[in-house]
Amino acid sequence: MNEHVSMSDLGAVRLSTDKPLSLAVLAMGGQGGGVLADWIVGLAEAEGWMAQTTSVPGVAQRTGATIYYIEMLPAKDGHAPIFSLMPTPGDVDVVMAAELMEAGRSVLRGLVTPDKTLLIASTHRSFAVAEKEKPGDGIGNAEVVVDATDFAAKRTIAFDMETMAVRNGSVISASMFGALAGSGALPFGKQAFEAMIRAGGKGIEPSLKAFNAAFERVKEKPRDAVSATPPKHFDALPETAGHPALDRLVNRIRSEFPEVAWPLLFAGVKKLTDYQDPAYADEYLSRAAVLHALDRKADGANKDFAFTVQAAKYVAVAMAYDDVIRVADLKVRDSRFERVRKEVGAKDDQIVYMTEYMHPRMEEVCGTMPKAMGLWIESRPRLFARLDRFINKGRRVQTGTLFWFLGLYMVSALRRIRRGTLRHAREVEHRETWLAAASNLLAANYDLAVEVLGNRRLVKGYSDTHARGLSKFDRVMSALPLLRDREDGAAWMRRLRQAALLDEKGTALDGALKTVGTL
Repeated sequence: MNEHVSMSDLGAVRLSTDKPLSLAVLAMGGQGGGVLADWIVGLAEAEGWMAQTTSVPGVAQRTGATIYYIEMLPAKDGHAPIFSLMPTPGDVDVVMAAELMEAGRSVLRGLVTPDKTLLIASTHRSFAVAEKEKPGDGIGNAEVVVDATDFAAKRTIAFDMETMAVRNGSVISASMFGALAGSGALPFGKQAFEAMIRAGGKGIEPSLKAFNAAFERVKEKPRDAVSATPPKHFDALPETAGHPALDRLVNRIRSEFPEVAWPLLFAGVKKLTDYQDPAYADEYLSRAAVLHALDRKADGANKDFAFTVQAAKYVAVAMAYDDVIRVADLKVRDSRFERVRKEVGAKDDQIVYMTEYMHPRMEEVCGTMPKAMGLWIESRPRLFARLDRFINKGRRVQTGTLFWFLGLYMVSALRRIRRGTLRHAREVEHRETWLAAASNLLAANYDLAVEVLGNRRLVKGYSDTHARGLSKFDRVMSALPLLRDREDGAAWMRRLRQAALLDEKGTALDGALKTVGTL
């Protein structure tokens, strides 16, 4: 492990000014990387130094961060120094990464070296496209990054600077600036850093709060331990939910279910109330209660009611399926517009338009119709094909315009009739078939029944994504007759599900199914 220097030692670690001091800032859009770079350059110039900043833009959609490169040096003998335009691997004094995996990238690029580099990194995660696109859990291993930085950097300052900034009403650039000040790497006093923030003229107080919080945090504890997997947070069961209908659901959870399942059941109730309404959440609890009764009958208490806990999670997931109505609802919410404005750093007097790519199919249109009407159209192939030629086209729409916003808003309003749609009828049929398969296994093979419930995670999304997930679910479930009577049936079912999540095409699943067929 590398040295973690206390504030009492900072005077001894300030970087030499015999050559330009070099800093690289890696930040994504909306994180204020440009502002941070400007602060650092302005700070140096205010202290009588010469400074220069350049930037290399990253790729959009979180496949790479922008690198801001800064060099600074006092003018000597009246001669202005000559600065580099790009960071040189192996010759960067301070690397500041606004996200954990960007710290890892800086190590891979050779910007962080054990003989000279101070690494200042936020430990929070903002998932990359490569992580999000995987069918299963594609999240990068944070511990690998932490181990790499321990080896690669001379000194590391790492903690969750994003959360600290948000708690103080600011953005991560302010807390990173505070961490830089607290590190003592630059020969400037804290007041000079604060004066630079005040010179910005906007958001001064929140930025100063975040700055000072990070400054003090570096003094107390410069490094956080990081887990390989992010914690999964479920709200504890409250005494009351603040609404009569929800209070009744909370009381029902407390009276009808074991305590081990309360957090997941409460999360499911919140999700389904948001998705549909309290009555739908009550329907969820009724279905979960039936499964819990079967669990008790199968002596599930000796298994910590694993079947009930698994049902609490995946029945809620199954009932909150993604459909056109849900997608439209999420796209027109105020919270989404506010989140996007924050991510792009829009000012109060700026208008932000979001361009969405939509590619509906006739299958989704029929699914949104009342069941009888949707079946009537689907039973007429020529009519269906004619309508599909008109519907099945990619469209780029601006949800901030009145026409498209109203269109999506009207689609979202169809949630009132969702229970009568063709898609809902099919989801209910599929859900009950799946739950029946799991329930019928309880007495004979409890662990396998629990794994069958877990197979629901294969089904997600809508349109083509939903179709692929459903196909994988069916293929995994097709092995159930072969595994029903095996003691290791649960382990094999889990392996099949993991294989299905490895790749989109299902190549790994094909191999796993062939192996099961030879058992």
